Amino acid sequence: MRVLLVEDEEFLAEMVADGLRRDAIAVDVASDGAEGLRKLRFGAYDVLVLDRDLPGVHGDEVCRRVVEQRLLTRVLMLTAAGTVRDRVAGLGLGADDYLTKPFAYDELLARVLALGRRVHPALPPVIERAGLVMDGARRQASRDGRYLSLSRKEFAVLEVLMRADGAVVSGEDLIEQVWEEDTSYRTNAVRVTLSKLRTKLGEPQVVETVPGVGYRIADVPGDRSPNAAAGDQALNSTAGERTPNSTAGERTPNSASRVQAPNSASRDRS
Repeated sequence: MRVLLVEDEEFLAEMVADGLRRDAIAVDVASDGAEGLRKLRFGAYDVLVLDRDLPGVHGDEVCRRVVEQRLLTRVLMLTAAGTVRDRVAGLGLGADDYLTKPFAYDELLARVLALGRRVHPALPPVIERAGLVMDGARRQASRDGRYLSLSRKEFAVLEVLMRADGAVVSGEDLIEQVWEEDTSYRTNAVRVTLSKLRTKLGEPQVVETVPGVGYRIADVPGDRSPNAAAGDQALNSTAGERTPNSTAGERTPNSASRVQAPNSASRDRS
């Protein structure tokens, strides 16, 4: 999942972004409405966490443009304006949810995850495929009953592949869904993370490389195809090229606030 946080209060923005990243969510941050709109124009986001009282372009206008452009991005307003009238007005602009400051991080996380589920096809809480079991709510994964100790990036990559249900996911789509916007499509971030993930998953290999196209969870675990190793290198060099199988990119908070520190641990627009 990829989130855009538009919040001009630097300390709050940093705290929320760090918390979401620890929970395996890719986060980009904008400090004003104009910057938020620029990021929305060029990035594919599942959820927009939006402060209303922003400098420059007001948060209400940002929300209005998201609705007008029929973006699939879900909008969570995060603001100190907490009267019933304020909440009604925010939802009336097209926001999908509304959370007032001060707030608890755990509640924010739950709301972001709930909105993210509206963007993606409904899947059971626990996904199983090829001996892999993934519990997205508990952020746990196992293979053949063996618990997997995964980093947040490894978990997020595995989750994207599991949710694809056997379909090929391009390197570009993995970058868009798992990494922040300053990550280049042509870095070796995907290849390195997948190499570490494969090591932790163990044999037989279940993450298959489709040369020049992307990666997928194989239907039947087994030895990698003869072209798999070469495919990793080829894919890394062409990660910025969108392929017919790519789907993720189709998607064509200002007052002093207190927030509890984070734990370490579709509808069509009309």
